[in-house]
Amino acid sequence: MVLINLRHLTPHSLLRHSPLLPKQLPSLKTRCFSAAMTTAAMSTSTKKVLVPIANGSEPMEAVITIDVLRRSGADVTVASVEKQLRVDACHAVKIVADALISDCSNTVFDLITLPGGMPGATNLKDCGILESMVKKQAADGRPYAAVCASPAVALGSWGLLKGLKATCYPAFMEQLAPACATTVESRVQQDGKVVTSRGPGTTMEFAVTLVEQLYGKEKAEEVLGPLVMRPNHGDEYTITEFNPMQWTFYNCPQVKVEAMKKLKEWDMFLKFMFFAEFSFLLVFIWLFLFFLGLLFLFFFFVLVFLFIHGLLFVWRVILVPIADGSEEMEAVMIIDILRRAKANVVVASVGDKLEILASRKVKLVADMLLDEAAKLSFDLIVLPGGLGGAQAFAHSEKLVNMLKKQRESNRPYGAICASPALVLEPNGLLKGKKATAFPAMCDKLSAQSEVDNRVVVDGNLITSRGPGTSMEFALAIVEKFFGRNKALELAKVMLFCRM
Repeated sequence: MVLINLRHLTPHSLLRHSPLLPKQLPSLKTRCFSAAMTTAAMSTSTKKVLVPIANGSEPMEAVITIDVLRRSGADVTVASVEKQLRVDACHAVKIVADALISDCSNTVFDLITLPGGMPGATNLKDCGILESMVKKQAADGRPYAAVCASPAVALGSWGLLKGLKATCYPAFMEQLAPACATTVESRVQQDGKVVTSRGPGTTMEFAVTLVEQLYGKEKAEEVLGPLVMRPNHGDEYTITEFNPMQWTFYNCPQVKVEAMKKLKEWDMFLKFMFFAEFSFLLVFIWLFLFFLGLLFLFFFFVLVFLFIHGLLFVWRVILVPIADGSEEMEAVMIIDILRRAKANVVVASVGDKLEILASRKVKLVADMLLDEAAKLSFDLIVLPGGLGGAQAFAHSEKLVNMLKKQRESNRPYGAICASPALVLEPNGLLKGKKATAFPAMCDKLSAQSEVDNRVVVDGNLITSRGPGTSMEFALAIVEKFFGRNKALELAKVMLFCRM
């Protein structure tokens, strides 16, 4: 009797080397060949995945999941549960879906996975078509998943977590508890066909788990490599800094300048009036009290006006250019996190239209075209990566000139992934600076002593490595402008660092 190691069985090796396949056993040869071919086909077949999105969905959770799954070869359909394809996600990020959910109702998916965000999770829960699809997915024994608020708000309310271990965003754990067998605080929890996770900071781990569920551990590890994920999830992030300098906000709206001029003029006038009133105090005491009251009321209303319009605070104006081929994970994480920090982020399309098609076919909508943004002044210009996007940036004379002016004025600028190597380096914007880039691009940098660091800050320059370092990169920018305490506060809220 001969034993065959089926683990390493391939159709060709089976035909060439197996002693069990002489001419007198044609039927066995055919059956084994067919079985081997079926096994190979299953391991490489394209899996169909549905990612529904809604107004108020958390863009990081949606885009990271879509991006990572598409990297694995999955056929991902992004479906809007709204009446139109475009959804307004949290933090004013605009995403255009591939289809409406109604167009997907008769399609069989290998996986349905829900992003979180509020009110996005509620909008997903309230979509009757989606509820029916996910319930059928569960009844048929096919995988389904959710992250952040959606395990509790959607899956739990639909009764699809009964008897299962599950997790969700900490603020929704009480709501989750009655809906499942056991609540856990794992960053990612898999129970049979169901995977749940906690928030934006755990979504990349969540997405890699979904790849493993669909394609196996080997494929998950293949996808994991280029992401440059950090090994110790939940730990505080670190940055490597040289030539420390304080990053400040230079921008101040013209209306604030005019308001301050008027305040100075009034101040001079009121000082004169006060002097006159003081000189004739006994005669004009009632005028003094009258004008003092007016002064108080004047400054009170001016302060209220300025506060309402945000003019007492220097605006944090940050430019994030995007282009066809930009890395969507990197762009969205930078935009999302900086807006969470209350920075005024302007997303500008380098192309001739607002909508861009990113590297993994996610469609994003910019706030304005670069031509319009070029008329403004920015406290920081920061470039996402992605090969196609970086090449588009490098070919944009207008953007390159803006970056050069940023450097000349000693204002902060930065880039991640391919952009340090393809945009900053060729234009002399890394001269005399220490920097890093995507691992495969680091050989293009003239100075390579610090390329293994995840985030490198050198004076007014910040660079980073790839999708898996984007959150650290954005948090480092927050730290430079707002302080480490603010950055760590955000990191904990997003579940990137332990609370």
